[in-house]
Amino acid sequence: MASRQRPEPHPETEGAVAPVKPCPICGKPATLEARPFCSPRCREVDLHRWLTGAYAVPVVEEDGGEESGEA
Repeated sequence: MASRQRPEPHPETEGAVAPVKPCPICGKPATLEARPFCSPRCREVDLHRWLTGAYAVPVVEEDGGEESGEA
């Protein structure tokens, strides 16, 4: 049975750090502990918005399904 080996890192990307995206709530740099947010507070603000429906997608109802019987 062949042993699995990790691929060798590419010399140009070795040690490269992924860019830090800003917190979606306040815009500060995200931290590893609260990623993608900057703090537990911003994480809880986002959760509150989800739970209260602030992130709901508006629905547009169309009247094209059944005809009302008018002829």
